[in-house]
Amino acid sequence: MPQTNPPLRRYAIEALRGLAHPSPPPAAPPAGSPRRWRHRVPYFLVCVITAILLPTTAFHLIELYGANRGLAQLLAVGTAGPLLMIVHRPLQAWWIIFSFDIVCALNLAGTADHAIWPWPPPIIIGYLFLMLALALREPRRTLVAVWLLTGVVGFLLSQTATPVPDGRGNSGGDVLLFVLSGVVLFIGAAIRERRDAQRRLAEQETISEAERARRTLLEERTRIARELHDVVAHHMSVITVQADSAPYRIDGLPDAAREEFATIAISARESLTEMRRLLSVLRSEGSEGERAPQPGLDRIQQLVEATVRAGVPVALSLQSGLTESDDIPQSVDLSAYRIVQEALANVVRHAPGTTTRVSVTADDGHLTVLVVNAAATEPVAVLESAGTGHGLVGMRERVRLAGGTLDTGPLPDGGFRVAARMPLAPGASRTPAQSTVPTAKDPQ
Repeated sequence: MPQTNPPLRRYAIEALRGLAHPSPPPAAPPAGSPRRWRHRVPYFLVCVITAILLPTTAFHLIELYGANRGLAQLLAVGTAGPLLMIVHRPLQAWWIIFSFDIVCALNLAGTADHAIWPWPPPIIIGYLFLMLALALREPRRTLVAVWLLTGVVGFLLSQTATPVPDGRGNSGGDVLLFVLSGVVLFIGAAIRERRDAQRRLAEQETISEAERARRTLLEERTRIARELHDVVAHHMSVITVQADSAPYRIDGLPDAAREEFATIAISARESLTEMRRLLSVLRSEGSEGERAPQPGLDRIQQLVEATVRAGVPVALSLQSGLTESDDIPQSVDLSAYRIVQEALANVVRHAPGTTTRVSVTADDGHLTVLVVNAAATEPVAVLESAGTGHGLVGMRERVRLAGGTLDTGPLPDGGFRVAARMPLAPGASRTPAQSTVPTAKDPQ
């Protein structure tokens, strides 16, 4: 005996299995979509169709097919009522309606002289709406199984038709439903595939747009890194070399000048180190460049000492235990260092030689950073009379990202104050004991 083609057998098994599986969930409307109201239209249409078919089917079965009133009403509810399920459960609705359609056909066999049997016209109309809902939700194999099962059952019922008294018999409904349901299934499947194709195209366009944005961002970051490397890093390297070689190139330099050149070289090398770290972040596509150790509270004392060497008298008050704490978030630790760095840089540029006080404390679950420089008691040579304001903007951004607040502004006596307050992890607060780091030019 010839064996059944395995692919055809698999297809038939999958089709029958699909009849027992629940329908896939409908696609949810996009959040904020202006067309969300369209997803409520099917519910309205289903309610209207069901409200029309329920009395129409009962009236048709009673008046034209001579069915008992109670039976006609029961069959009307069974064949039209489940249409309320077709928006979310079309396959389950099909099982109920198809079963009641068979019961209806068996009870109406030979009871009327109309040619539409085994499926009366109201049942055919409701069934076509059901087929459309199935076509919009179910896979192709399930639709083929439903269509073939409808045709086979209709054909078998038509073969058991009982002739009516005038001898004409009942027929035609099976062929009519088989053909119309096939057309509806084809049209619904085409609509669904077009909708799926549009959705996939929209998703692909979204992915492509995100990829283009990511590529543009990487290109811009690479360009910035290249400019920083070619311009800023080059000049900082030149400054380092010149500062290191100045004591050997220039004879008779006093010790103070040698110390000044050494301070310049140290600052330039630290700037180059920070620049290389920034370049690694800009050139990396992920977060690999951000894994390098970042400066924090443990390096504030070095920062203050470098500022003192630049000629600015600074007093540092750093709360005991902060530098060894593991409870301070990395973002707060880095932000505190950068805020002090920028504030001291502003003092060097705009108020060199003025007395400055730096205080870092932790209390009530917050880290407070305070940098205050007093008013100049005598005219000083200002290195920069005006700035871009980017430093203050950067401090505000850092504090905001850390969830804190920043207060900056001039003091009544002519000085300037920078105060930042950022939240710490639970348990990060320490005792109010202070450790003051004196410097060679401590104003106290």
